[in-house]
Amino acid sequence: MDDTRRQRAHATVDAALDRILAHDMAGLAALWAPDGTMTFPFAAPGSPRALAGRDAVAAYGAGYNDLLLPAAVVDEVRHTTGDPDTLVVEFAVRGTVVASGADYTLRYVAVVTVGPEGITAYRDYWSPLEIQQVLGRTGLAETTR
Repeated sequence: MDDTRRQRAHATVDAALDRILAHDMAGLAALWAPDGTMTFPFAAPGSPRALAGRDAVAAYGAGYNDLLLPAAVVDEVRHTTGDPDTLVVEFAVRGTVVASGADYTLRYVAVVTVGPEGITAYRDYWSPLEIQQVLGRTGLAETTR
């Protein structure tokens, strides 16, 4: 039973990364359980700290590819936990900044919990300062992702 749950968690993370690279943010959001959450412990002032539900995740990600076009996931390391539904995933995404055409690399640590209906909790430990630099913005209040 634990192996099946752990395999489901890995398969869901695989699907999430595939959808990010395919620029399919609606497909990414569809991986969430209807009441699944997404939280950002290091969110910049003015940016959301928590999203509740698949629809909120979809709305949040809708404009992502207007800013960034991911091209590759690199430096991925997965850590299993005592909970077979939960993985810790360290990874970086390389891609292109839409506005400038510049290349970027952003690093993430995500704690992902997957249930029978999809992602039930996703804690996204990204750096608002790193995003600000990549987007060429000068103030944290400008950072929306």
